[in-house]
Amino acid sequence: MKLLNAFSLNMIADFPVKINVVPISIDEARAALESNLESAVGHEDTAAVFGEQLGLPVPANRVTISLEKGDVVIVGQYRGPRLEEGATTLPQGSTIQWLRVSL
Repeated sequence: MKLLNAFSLNMIADFPVKINVVPISIDEARAALESNLESAVGHEDTAAVFGEQLGLPVPANRVTISLEKGDVVIVGQYRGPRLEEGATTLPQGSTIQWLRVSL
C-alpha cells in the first residue's frame, strides 16, 4: 500500500474518476501499511515523523505517483508549522490526519 504525505489531482492518470477520502485512525493506517508499505513520502523529515508515529520504517522516497481507478492509498496529512530540519517528532500543536483515499 502506498503512503503519501500529500494528494494532488496531478496524481490521477485518467479522468473522469470519483475520489473517496475517509479519515482513519492511526491504528487503521498502521494495519493497512505494515505488511506492504510503499513509501512515496518525499521529504526525509516527514518520513521520520511518519515512521515515529506509525512505529514502522518509512523511507523518504521522491517518486512520481500515477493512480488508476480502483487504487487505494494512505495519506498522512501534516497540519502544523513547517518541520524544523532534522525533526523526528511532531512539534507541539501539530497533528497528522490519516486518510484513506480511493479512486
